[in-house]
Amino acid sequence: MTMTDHDLRTVDPPRLVNARFMLSHPAHMIALGFGAGLAPKAPGTVGTLWAWAAWLVLQNFLSPASQGLLILLSVPLGWWACTLTARHMGIADPGAIVWDEFIAMWLILWLVLPAGFVGQLMAFALFRVFDAAKPGPVAWADQLFKGFGWRGGWGILFDDLVAAACTLLAIALWRWVW
Repeated sequence: MTMTDHDLRTVDPPRLVNARFMLSHPAHMIALGFGAGLAPKAPGTVGTLWAWAAWLVLQNFLSPASQGLLILLSVPLGWWACTLTARHMGIADPGAIVWDEFIAMWLILWLVLPAGFVGQLMAFALFRVFDAAKPGPVAWADQLFKGFGWRGGWGILFDDLVAAACTLLAIALWRWVW
């Protein structure tokens, strides 16, 4: 089934998110982080933890170049999945959509690994602070692309990519100072 521009402007009424919804379309499975977004509390944190765990497994099977390609391909795939899932949920930027956390955390880990557990934990914590508190540029990015359709789908991803950039900048400054 292909989506036309007209279909993307039509928004479904708000829906309860559960396993049945997640399994009803491949885009839902991706956007909901293969179930992480179904967490009843702090789905963004749960999604980031799942992304971290997935990355620790994936890095054993992929070269650094393949890891970068995976992240690069995850962006348009996530844009599509988040756009469609938000429309089907009837919520412009639902907390249950956690694919944005996956992409951001994978990008951070790809650029900071190899790092020990403490370094990875610091990267996780910094990202969660930037993503949840939305200081400065993250708040700007969060407000830039709102709504439904392709613009809103990009907005779901964009603020987390900016939060990842802020995390990487903070880590770089930390390494430079110490």
